[in-house]
Amino acid sequence: MQLFINPELQRFLIFSILITALVFTILYFVLKQLGKQTNNILPQNIAQRTRIPLALLLVSLLLRLDRIAKIVEELLSSAALHQISTVLLIISFIWLAIIAVKVFKARILRNYDISAENNIKARKIYTQFNILERVIIFVLVLLGIGIVLMSFDSIRAMGVTMLSTAGIAGIIIGFAAQKALGTLMAGIQIAFTQPIRIDDVVIVEGEWGRIEEITLTYVVVNIWDKRRLVVPTTYFIEQPFQNWTRNSSDLLGTVFIYTDYNVPFDKLRKELTRLLKKSPLWDQKVNVLQVTDSTANSVEIRALMSAKDSPTAFDLRVYVREKLITYIQKNYPGSFSKTRVVMSSAAQEQDHLEAFQKHRNTD
Repeated sequence: MQLFINPELQRFLIFSILITALVFTILYFVLKQLGKQTNNILPQNIAQRTRIPLALLLVSLLLRLDRIAKIVEELLSSAALHQISTVLLIISFIWLAIIAVKVFKARILRNYDISAENNIKARKIYTQFNILERVIIFVLVLLGIGIVLMSFDSIRAMGVTMLSTAGIAGIIIGFAAQKALGTLMAGIQIAFTQPIRIDDVVIVEGEWGRIEEITLTYVVVNIWDKRRLVVPTTYFIEQPFQNWTRNSSDLLGTVFIYTDYNVPFDKLRKELTRLLKKSPLWDQKVNVLQVTDSTANSVEIRALMSAKDSPTAFDLRVYVREKLITYIQKNYPGSFSKTRVVMSSAAQEQDHLEAFQKHRNTD
């Protein structure tokens, strides 16, 4: 079918396209200039991020013009063209709303430095906004899909027809998706109660690591040897785990050494103090050496020290353990734990046997 456009409508089409392109260019230029201003809330790449939804928005407005409908009426009906315009309008608004959420989050997080030494508040804000961002985007996308589907008359009529069975369908879907919904609700609960935060040091399933990412359905733990442990969000609501940076990042480190009974404890205390004062890893808060246990062959000595965070505490423990062992090797080499065996002569064994037999006969 040959499409004929009279000269007047042809001029109107060209004029409309040019005006739309001009408006898009002006908006793109304005957003690009606003992004260059450092004191502005908009990010530097805001023009690049919004170019597609802005184009969709302008095209949807262009398609709503009555004369445009007359131009393409041989290819598309007025109702179909209006439907396309509605879908593009909804997509552009949802897209722009998602960008606005991301820009707002980035603006808020700009005021918090997660790499700072005392970053508990920053990690709290990062965790909340990262999860809330995913929740809002999920709701916006779901809302957009629902509005697009309901904009079709056939689907809307089908929805009215199925409304009578919605209760039964809801119950069936609820039972089928209760695990997924529970995981989703656990993610939202973590955002507000915050048993874990971004960059928290945790012990999960016997593994030491840091919280790297928190989503609505799973949490990624960066293990110390660069492995990634992916755990469902429900784990942190239902299962016990260790959080070493829940209230503060400072941590106590312990070193256990097993020696003989003749080791001088006061000398070891002085050496521990000297080592800690010498090390930049120590935060100068806790310095304790105690005998915590004893057995038939050895005594257990515990050195207790503090550091600003768990990685520093680990390095400090390694340093103190090595230096204390070296100190005992050089100054008291005979004070390491040992097993004693007493060897008696044959005459002594005979005397012991006779004494035992005499005692037995007396009884």
